[in-house]
Amino acid sequence: MTTPTKREGPIVVVYAPIGRDGPASAELFNRSGMDAVVCHSVGEVLRRAETDADAVFIAEEGLFGHDLEALASWVDQQPAWSDFPFVVLTSKHQQPAVAAWRQRMVAALRNVSLLERPVQSITLTSAVKAALRGRHRQYEVRALLEARERASQELEALVVERTSELEKTNLELRTQMAERAHIEETLRQTQKIEAIGQLTGGIAHDFNNLLMVITGGLDMLDRRADPERRKRLMDGMRQAAQRGSALTRQLLAFSRRQSLAPEPVDLARRISQMREMLDRSLRGDVHVRQQFAPDLWPVQVDPGELELVILNLAVNARDAMPVGGSILLQASNAPDEQVLGRRADFVRLAVTDTGTGIPAEVRTRVFDPFFTTKEIGKGSGLGLAQVYGFARQSGGTVWIESECGQGTSVILLLPRAEETPQLADETERGADDKTGAALGSVLLVDDDEEVAALVGEMLEHLGYCVTHAGSASDALSALANGCKVDIVFSDVMMPGGMNGVELAREIRTRALGVPVLLTSGYAEAAQQSAAAEGVHVLAKPYRLEELATSLRTAIEGVGIH
Repeated sequence: MTTPTKREGPIVVVYAPIGRDGPASAELFNRSGMDAVVCHSVGEVLRRAETDADAVFIAEEGLFGHDLEALASWVDQQPAWSDFPFVVLTSKHQQPAVAAWRQRMVAALRNVSLLERPVQSITLTSAVKAALRGRHRQYEVRALLEARERASQELEALVVERTSELEKTNLELRTQMAERAHIEETLRQTQKIEAIGQLTGGIAHDFNNLLMVITGGLDMLDRRADPERRKRLMDGMRQAAQRGSALTRQLLAFSRRQSLAPEPVDLARRISQMREMLDRSLRGDVHVRQQFAPDLWPVQVDPGELELVILNLAVNARDAMPVGGSILLQASNAPDEQVLGRRADFVRLAVTDTGTGIPAEVRTRVFDPFFTTKEIGKGSGLGLAQVYGFARQSGGTVWIESECGQGTSVILLLPRAEETPQLADETERGADDKTGAALGSVLLVDDDEEVAALVGEMLEHLGYCVTHAGSASDALSALANGCKVDIVFSDVMMPGGMNGVELAREIRTRALGVPVLLTSGYAEAAQQSAAAEGVHVLAKPYRLEELATSLRTAIEGVGIH
């Protein structure tokens, strides 16, 4: 439908082809201030309605015999805003056929006002003016719709413009983020290099001291016949080996690779049992005090790692008191604490010293791995990192409270244990003294001749007959050739294309019915794959009692897996 051309006054199309109705009506409309145009066919009426007419006045007899479908089609094709008005002059004929035709006409034209002859002039002009007013309101609606469409297009254009600007800004931001990530990666690499330097000096110092004690002690053992002196040398070498083991545990705790074995632990009893070790590790001018709540709850932690944490904190406190002082070990119940996103009962363990304190700029970095304020070679910087790793892996947390000149408190929240700790079974420690009848036979699989010789001595001391194989393939050959053993004790890492876990899998596949016990200096790396084969991994270094217990458990549990 074409938009009507704007004129000075409204245009009324008149179609009354019979008699003088057409010209008379047009003259009446013109006198009333309307612009009336007389048409002579339905087609002309539709053309004027399509172009410039605002309303149509039709005498119904002018439509008799014409196809109403054309009119209905034109009406239906109007735009959404348009509902063109028709004023129809009807007769008094009420015959059924005429009435039915009139109903079809009204349905086809849709917006229709019917006036029945005879009609007064004022009635006719009022009806036509009402139709024109309705049409004028439609034009206003059209104008509002067009204005809304323009506003929508302008808004869409603005959105496109703003989107383009945002994409440009995002591109600049991503570029800046990439540059920042590059700078941060460069900084991390620099920090790694610095950390490796600190780590190298500290670990080299610590391990060289440990090796000095062991190698020197072994050298002096051949030169001392006095049992007391030999015992002191042996004790010193054992302590050095334990310190070396503790250092590797610190490294694993920092990297979160240390496997913890939490169990209920009585803090007061455990720390009291450590007093002798603490006294040996501290100077004579450093005094240790204990203060434990009488109703202290047990904690669920790895006891060995707990002892290492206490020792690390005590040594750090000692170094912070160059002229002596005191260390207070305190423990109390901390019910209903929020830790790591969960609320539960904890035990608050604090290690407090009277030392120099920690400056604010250092306090934020004390838990960083390899960070140390000690001189190069005086420490690896892993002590507090191990404390942090232990606390978080145990399900607790740790923080530091310190003021320069006022001392330092390292505070741990450790999870409360639901069960009561069991007293240590001292009878197991008698395994060191077991000799006599053979407990069984062991196929020892290890490619390191020196380690194999030492472990063979330990196994024979425990009462086992030992057969040695230098690789997994040699072990399988021995078993295939009829070597009868009660257990296979194998290292995990070995040359020859088959490691200890694969050896255990092959023994199970061949249904040889022999239990397997594995051992490794980095047991955590093999734990998952070994567990899938139903095999336990004994971590190196291990004591004679631990070896005896693991062997006995593996042999007795052969039918479990």
